[in-house]
Amino acid sequence: MRLARGLSCAEVASAVGCSESKISRMETANRGLYADEVAAILGFLQAPPRLRQELVALVRTGEDRNWHAIHGKLPGHWKDLIGFEAEAVGIHNFEPLVIPGLAQTAEYAATVMRGVNDMLSTGEIDALVATRMGRQVVLGRAMVHLLIDEPVLRRDFGSPGMMRTQLQHLSAMAERPNIVIQVVPFESPAHPGLSGPFVRLDFADQPSLVYVESRNSSTFLEEDGFLENATLAWQRLCALALPADESTALIAKLISKAT
Repeated sequence: MRLARGLSCAEVASAVGCSESKISRMETANRGLYADEVAAILGFLQAPPRLRQELVALVRTGEDRNWHAIHGKLPGHWKDLIGFEAEAVGIHNFEPLVIPGLAQTAEYAATVMRGVNDMLSTGEIDALVATRMGRQVVLGRAMVHLLIDEPVLRRDFGSPGMMRTQLQHLSAMAERPNIVIQVVPFESPAHPGLSGPFVRLDFADQPSLVYVESRNSSTFLEEDGFLENATLAWQRLCALALPADESTALIAKLISKAT
């Protein structure tokens, strides 16, 4: 429909208020489709009402299937995140509450998931954990930079042994040449990270993305303003964080205490 009207991706993006890269990724199946976005695009392209209703209904059916039938009660946008991580050449993740998912052990991940949603069955938790562990394959090829708020490293959720294993895992990860782990000290002044966790994904041949997750919702931000804001926030957090070697030393100190 876009081509039939002689429109470029940039023109459609401008009309519906998103980035050109989002339209391109949607058309080439490099990101999922969401009903509100598809409805806006179809409206701009002047799709016949009946066709618009059929396509939006199809998208909604796909959303329901991905959420419930295929992988159980998984977080929103999980499929897109896994796909984008697989393509990314650089992943930059700040976490103020838990160990970043790409650095979690299976036991730590399961503990967090049970705490967040005690309605999940054992089978559902196992599926969630398996998905999270599978994501970690990207650690073998992408440049990964993790910023972790210090209180995260001191929170053992009532299981010091589990946390000791998790900290040992972090320490081992920090030895890899493509992974940088830094700790934002507890005594840091107020900073942009107080707005919550975020991930910036960089690609070889596509604009960067910012992934933001909050309670029961998540989204990808692709517009220039959001990317600039996230980049500035990351720079400020890096300036506050302990150097990588001091961060590793702090983790080692906490390992010795977690007995």
